[in-house]
Amino acid sequence: MRQLGRWVVRVGVGFLRACAVAGVSMLVPAVWAAAVALGVRWGPGNPWSWIAPVVLVCAGTLALSRPVCRAVRALVARWTGTLVPAGYREAPPVVRLSTGYWWNGFGYERTRRDALMDQRWRIRWNDPANLRDLRFTAIVPLTAGLVALLPPAGVAVAALGFAGGFGPGPGSGTSVTIARLVGVLGLATAVAVSPYAWRTIEPVAVRFLRPSAAMALAERVEQLTAQRAEVTIAQAAEIRRIERDLHDGAQARLVGLGLSLATAEKLMETDPDRAKALMREARAGATASLTELRELVRGINPPVLSDRGLVDAVRALALDNPLDVAVRADLRHRPDPPVETALYFAVAELLSNAVKHAGATRVRISLTEGATGAGGVVIEDDGRGGALVRDGGGLAGLRRRLAAFDGTLEITSPVGGPTLATLEVPCASS
Repeated sequence: MRQLGRWVVRVGVGFLRACAVAGVSMLVPAVWAAAVALGVRWGPGNPWSWIAPVVLVCAGTLALSRPVCRAVRALVARWTGTLVPAGYREAPPVVRLSTGYWWNGFGYERTRRDALMDQRWRIRWNDPANLRDLRFTAIVPLTAGLVALLPPAGVAVAALGFAGGFGPGPGSGTSVTIARLVGVLGLATAVAVSPYAWRTIEPVAVRFLRPSAAMALAERVEQLTAQRAEVTIAQAAEIRRIERDLHDGAQARLVGLGLSLATAEKLMETDPDRAKALMREARAGATASLTELRELVRGINPPVLSDRGLVDAVRALALDNPLDVAVRADLRHRPDPPVETALYFAVAELLSNAVKHAGATRVRISLTEGATGAGGVVIEDDGRGGALVRDGGGLAGLRRRLAAFDGTLEITSPVGGPTLATLEVPCASS
């Protein structure tokens, strides 16, 4: 009985999935059928009767191609666990330039809204994936769609057969028997193929919906172009920060130090006490300038990171942090210096977020290295959660900086906590 129950469940689930596949696959053919019906309704004698059907076919196919493909990917991922990459073009960041115009990756616009609208339309209509989606909408009805139609078609035939066999009519006993036989055959076909009819959607989707090599290469080039732009912008901002810190801090103190020494030199013979006081002030100013320069250098490239590596640098961060921070390390190799610096500042920013925004009391940091050499950092805090990666936010900028090394940042932060941040850089080990 248990096996029979499982078989009934398989048949029921398979029938529902086959109906879903058939419905999604036949959306575009349904539009074509509606266009043909409209043309027939208007009549072949009307010289303009072809315009509306053609417009309906073109507009309906273009409008439904991408939603149909998205629905197929979602069904395949949910039912089989197979992820079919979309391969659609990603929108590059919209950047405001010093001239006041907005650059969207294609042209300049006066406002951010116009830049986003122009970008959206350019990407939508110039995406090579459009042709792939149109091809798929023409292939899937003739492959997975026809197979998925077998269970619902069998049920329909069974219903018609039994209705013809039991309903009133002038038919003879032979015709009634044939109708019943057809109904039984239809029902048997539906029951037999239901557990398997929907499965054809997976190989069809994998074969015809995945990005081609040319599309993957074009997408990679666009990603690298966007990453280069982001790195250039970040470098320019960092240079401006260093210039501002030097100009407003150490440079001003050194200028004051020079004036104090010059004044002390003039007062050395006439007012020694005043000259000594100026010398003491100059010494204090030199100490403060040296401290500021050390802080500035530490912000560019911390000495502990260069001398002792990522693990000890993160442990130094943990000691300076007011929270209870525990660090566990399992790195067999030291990362390359640029990657090491990126991971260090990423950890520093996430620790700062835990202190400022999360209201956390405890943080756990794990530095690991996979079998393939991929380096990763996992940071978990017990804060209030709710952290989101927003455009223009600090987490989005951190993700872009890691992307320059093919790195990733994943945030899991339900409301109420905890927050789990996972950083992974494939090229982290040398």
